[in-house]
Amino acid sequence: MWVEVKQAKNLMSAEMWKVLFVGEGIPTHILPAAGEPMGQESASYRILVPEDKKHVIEEVLRKL
Repeated sequence: MWVEVKQAKNLMSAEMWKVLFVGEGIPTHILPAAGEPMGQESASYRILVPEDKKHVIEEVLRKL
């Protein structure tokens, strides 16, 4: 099960979060928040990680 850990205001921000989380070894998905087609730069995006890795993300975010 995937859980949302962040929301990004645009695709570039979402991809930056994904790079950070993947760099920490956590599989990450980004999906448009409003059900819009993927790839629209100005859409809001949800950043999702596996539920069992949520505690790791919380630790990473605490260090920022």
